[in-house]
Amino acid sequence: MDATQAAVRFEGVQKSYDGETLVVKDLNLSIAKGEFVTMLGPSGSGKTTCLMMLAGFETATRGEIYIGQRSINRVPPHKRNIGMVFQNYALFPHMSVAENLAYPLKVRGIDKAERETRVLRALDMVQLAPFANRRPGMLSGGQQQRVAVARALVFDPDIVLMDEPLGALDKQLREQMQYEIKHIHERIGVTVVYVTHDQSEALTMSNRIAVFNDGVIQQLAPPTELYERPSNAFVAHFIGENNRLDGIVRSRDGDICQVELGDGSMVRSLAVNIGGVGSRTTLSLRPERVTVHAKAGEIDNVFAGKVEELIYLGDHIRTRVSLCGQDDFIVKLPNSDRHAMLEPGANVHFGWNAGDCRALDG
Repeated sequence: MDATQAAVRFEGVQKSYDGETLVVKDLNLSIAKGEFVTMLGPSGSGKTTCLMMLAGFETATRGEIYIGQRSINRVPPHKRNIGMVFQNYALFPHMSVAENLAYPLKVRGIDKAERETRVLRALDMVQLAPFANRRPGMLSGGQQQRVAVARALVFDPDIVLMDEPLGALDKQLREQMQYEIKHIHERIGVTVVYVTHDQSEALTMSNRIAVFNDGVIQQLAPPTELYERPSNAFVAHFIGENNRLDGIVRSRDGDICQVELGDGSMVRSLAVNIGGVGSRTTLSLRPERVTVHAKAGEIDNVFAGKVEELIYLGDHIRTRVSLCGQDDFIVKLPNSDRHAMLEPGANVHFGWNAGDCRALDG
């Protein structure tokens, strides 16, 4: 991406709180105008620290952060034209919904008539116009969060930052809000930087996802690429459910390698991120890519397995299998009649193609 097209840029950014340990290590990241980028990772991975540096609540130890063409390292938070949405909503309880939305406009010196116009527009955006005169305490959690989103958008910010904004909501409401925020973004095209540890949330909402671990972006890619083509074992394990098979590379022919597992099984796999012959590797295989009643000659890898457990989950059946020396190998079967014959204790052949199995760093 051309630097002139970026809404946000981190250039060589580092952050240390004690002068020794780097929480963020040499971050280089460009975010395009109108893009929805999620910073995803476990606790302590550095994602929230990056958001706080962009907001101005933390200072970079080294490097430069830009909004557009302007370095903001020495710009105070209130002059960065950034909207913020937090997990706890941070609404004023003594003000009405309309007054909460008008407040950031008032402190910016915008006249009353313009404030009223913008507040109504923002309320329409989140479908809360009928609730303008209610206090936050009279609203549900989801409605309060929509008010918080509207307040972050009402003054036409350059960027909206969202820090775990749905963490306090129950599962059904959380999923509903994911789609609402996604659709608001699609309608107005504002640049959004979103922080979460929830990988399904990131996959649902984002144009691109930056997967953080140990202060470093492990992979930056659109959701489909992250899930289908993880570049290392951490990303494969963190994004979605994943069978991990450890082994040793025994041969390689172009993009395909042969990997020997601990029980002696030989698996054909896509060589993605491996060393030479003799090096250790971790195979990554999604549970939904595994075929039941597989036949040799029709699929690249076929192994005999024993069904240990079936768990009914509505749209699919989660099947735990003993296979290739592992007793916790997972197969996801669509909920259909043709799988009804599987029972715990059954001996079945399972298989998968080499292209669905990725050999990654050990």
